[in-house]
Amino acid sequence: MPEKLVGSDGEHALQDSLGTSDRAERFYDDQVIDHLNPTMVDFVARMDMAFIATADANGECDSSFRAGTPGFLHVIDDHTIAYPEYRGNGVMASLGNISENPHVGILMIDFVRDLIGLHVNGTARVVADLDLRESTPDLPPAERGKAAQVWVVVEVEEAYIHCRKHIPQMVPVARDQREWGTDNVRAKGGDYFGVKAGKRAPAIAEAG
Repeated sequence: MPEKLVGSDGEHALQDSLGTSDRAERFYDDQVIDHLNPTMVDFVARMDMAFIATADANGECDSSFRAGTPGFLHVIDDHTIAYPEYRGNGVMASLGNISENPHVGILMIDFVRDLIGLHVNGTARVVADLDLRESTPDLPPAERGKAAQVWVVVEVEEAYIHCRKHIPQMVPVARDQREWGTDNVRAKGGDYFGVKAGKRAPAIAEAG
């Protein structure tokens, strides 16, 4: 049986048509691995944010932001990462997608020190907090006293670099100077983009 190529069929078709196959092959050979090496493990451990990509069974995509204290993305071993899911807006977009389609992509970027990124692609499953803590006693404690509802456990299939070109450098603000997550509608942004107000406007106009 021929060895499975790294990347998708679509990637390879476009590489052939645009003449980038040799360049892509060098990247696959030099940079793509099926686990986390020690440098990647250290990188994940100091990240305080990540972007999570999921898709449902029909391929409809969702990209979501997750953040916490460094270590909230917990490396269980060099093939497994877990991150907590806390109470949010109740939509469950990412978890719903995972229930239909377990493939996920995680992008972590160091905007502060090294200006570099790490992609991790893999297969996810949802595990209850108590169940995961039984098998993984070194999980980080609850964020700000709130226990995770569940954890997303990701089996790593691909890990590779996101180069520093165009990554902006940012200056972190001390944690005690930042306003953190809240359930207060006004404090967390409320109707910042005016969606709720826009939906109500026609009814208000008719009533007038």
